[in-house]
Amino acid sequence: MKKIIDISMEIHEKMIVYPGNPRPKLKYYSKIPKDKTNEMLISLGSHTGTHVDSQKHIHVNGSSTIQLPLESLYGDCKVLDLTKSGSEISAKDLKKFDISKGDIILIKTENSLKQYDSFRKNFAHISYDAAKYIVKKEVKTLGIDYLSIKRFHADDEVHEILIDNLTLFEGLYLKKVKPGKYLFVGLPLKISCDGAPTRAILITK
Repeated sequence: MKKIIDISMEIHEKMIVYPGNPRPKLKYYSKIPKDKTNEMLISLGSHTGTHVDSQKHIHVNGSSTIQLPLESLYGDCKVLDLTKSGSEISAKDLKKFDISKGDIILIKTENSLKQYDSFRKNFAHISYDAAKYIVKKEVKTLGIDYLSIKRFHADDEVHEILIDNLTLFEGLYLKKVKPGKYLFVGLPLKISCDGAPTRAILITK
């Protein structure tokens, strides 16, 4: 029997956010018993928790999230175990795996072995040569298990080469996911924006 695995971070007011980003706020504007229904106002940044980036994130006139190709949000996926590769994933680390044109690749790093209660500046990320290698392999979609794929406060060259060439998901929760092949579904909110919160799942083969 196929199993569905939720790889999204729960959005709540005390969740971790990237430094400088707003914390989510959830507030009732209609509440039982005073009102007939419970309804909430939700305020959150476009890069809260599990999210997708778009070119508008790094380019003034870049394309927005609703212009991402739908085929990049769904399909066969490979989860790569890089939990023993340290805080920076290099091209050398990635060359150990079978990565092909059109793949959806999710990178499970040492982030998944650590806590998600408070932000860690030394989170695992990918290097520029790893980003170039992924683009060279013509991967269509890439995801990582923390709020950013580049080193904390690094220049945007990693972001730029990836976002300009593929669909990028950040903030995936891969803690309980075993490496292997899955069916990936990552559907961002349909908002014309620089990024959008996403409910992402894996379905076992």
